[in-house]
Amino acid sequence: MTAPSPLSRRAFTRALLAGSTGSIAALGGLNAAIAQKITALNQKFLDDEAPDGVYWEEIRRLYEFEDRFIMMNNGTLGPMPKSVFNTLMRYHRVQVTNPYDGYSILPAVRESLRTKLAAFVGASPEEIAITSNTTEGLNFVIGGLDLKPGDEVLMSTLEHPGHIGPWKLKEKRAGIVIKEVPLSATAKTVDEIVGAFAAAITPKTRIISISHTVFITGLIMPLKELSRLAHDKGLLLLADSAHGIGMLDLDMKALGVDFLASSPYKWLGAPTGVGLLYVRKEAVDKVWPTVVSSGWEANAAASKLDPSGQRSDAALYALGEALDFNTRIGKSRIERRIKVLAARLKQGLAEVPGVKVHTPADPYLSAGLTAFSMGGGLEPKLVDFVREKYNLVVRTTGNAKAGTYGIRVSTPIYVSTKEVDMVVEGVRTLMAHKGRAT
Repeated sequence: MTAPSPLSRRAFTRALLAGSTGSIAALGGLNAAIAQKITALNQKFLDDEAPDGVYWEEIRRLYEFEDRFIMMNNGTLGPMPKSVFNTLMRYHRVQVTNPYDGYSILPAVRESLRTKLAAFVGASPEEIAITSNTTEGLNFVIGGLDLKPGDEVLMSTLEHPGHIGPWKLKEKRAGIVIKEVPLSATAKTVDEIVGAFAAAITPKTRIISISHTVFITGLIMPLKELSRLAHDKGLLLLADSAHGIGMLDLDMKALGVDFLASSPYKWLGAPTGVGLLYVRKEAVDKVWPTVVSSGWEANAAASKLDPSGQRSDAALYALGEALDFNTRIGKSRIERRIKVLAARLKQGLAEVPGVKVHTPADPYLSAGLTAFSMGGGLEPKLVDFVREKYNLVVRTTGNAKAGTYGIRVSTPIYVSTKEVDMVVEGVRTLMAHKGRAT
C-alpha cells in the first residue's frame, strides 16, 4: 500500500482555516495520514537502525517550513511538525465554537498526558508535573525546598540564568550559600566533571543543582554518575535539562536524578507554554507546592506542583501529539540521528585551521548542541552569512570573559548532512578571509 503524500501547503492552510465541524474532523484524518507515513517509512527501513537519505528527507516533509528555511537553533525554539500544529489549532477552535467543552471535556486530557509523558521519560505518572517551561519547573523545586541558613548548593560555572536566578532568590530569602564549582568550558571527561563536584562537597552541602544539557558549550553532564555521587553523600540532585526531552532518549530511573525540568518546545516539537518536571517518588514530600488551589493538602504526587487554574488544554493536546510523533519515529533512532549530524559538524569544524570546538567529541558527553569559536569578531558575521547565503538559523552564545563565547548550532532530525556542510563551508569562507586580512 502506498503511503499518503504529505499535505501541500495550500491544502494544509485551507484545512486549518476552515470553520466547520467537518473540517475539524478532517484534521484528525490529516494527522492519521502523517502517522501512516511514518509507519510506512519505519517498515521500509526496518533493518536500518540509523537510516540516512530518503528516510529523513521524508520526515523533514512532515514539517511546514518557509521555502528553503532551516532552523538550526532548537536550543532556543524548535518548530512543530504539521500534526502537532493540526492538533493545537483543532483544540484551540473549541473555545471559539463550544466553550462548554473547553471546561467540561478538554481538561480530562491532563491525566492521560501525564501517563504518556511518564512513559516517554521512564518514570511513573505520580512523578510527573506538567509545567509551562524549564524555568518554571526549576523555580517550583528551588522555591519549594526547605533549606536553612548556611545550607550549601553546588552549581557549575556553566549554568543558564533561568537556573541561577531562582537560587539567587533563595539565597536572599533563606540565607543559603551558593558554591560555584569551576568547570572548564572544554571539560571532556566524566572523571573531570564528577571529581570537581566531589571535591566541593562539605558537611553543609545539601543539593547539587546542575545543567544536564549545557546551553553554552553543548556538554551533556554525566547525570548518572553525578546522581550516584550525590546519593552516596546523602544529597539531592536537580537537573536543568531544558534541551533533554526530544534530543536524548531520557530514562529517569537510569539517570537517578531527584528532580529534572525540561522544555518540550525546543527539540520535541511541542508548542510553547508546556513543560516537564520530574520529581522522584522518594523526593516528592521534600518540596512544597508554589501555586495552589483547593485539595493541594491531600495530593502526595508530583502533580501537586502543577500550576493551578485555567490552562491552555489545546497546548496539552498538542504536547501529546508531539510525544506520539517522536515515539513513532523512535527515541533512540532520533538521538542517534542527532548525534551523527553533530559528529559530522564537529569533524568538519576540527579541520578548519583556527576554529576552536568547545563541545566534547565523546557522544556520551555531547548531543545536538555544538559550540565553537572563530576569533576576530567573526561569530556574529557567521550568523548573518549562513542566514543570507543558505537561509540557515544559528546563534551566538556564551561570554568572552569566561572563554565560552562562540557560535551554537543545533542538529535536529529534519536537518540534512547538506545543511551541516553548509555551516562548515561558511566557517571556511570567513576564516579564509580572516587569514588573508592578517
